[in-house]
Amino acid sequence: MKEYKVVNWKMGMSKNNERLEDALNEHARNGWRIVHIAENSARLVFERDKNR
Repeated sequence: MKEYKVVNWKMGMSKNNERLEDALNEHARNGWRIVHIAENSARLVFERDKNR
């Protein structure tokens, strides 16, 4: 079974790419895998196995 997490990304004025990369890496360390990035709404959808 899978579980999902939706994160609203807050774009900043500086270092936006670095902050996004850090956030993605942090979620990956916790077992999350990105499955969708909605550009217009700045929404990230993550997935991982629930029984990990």
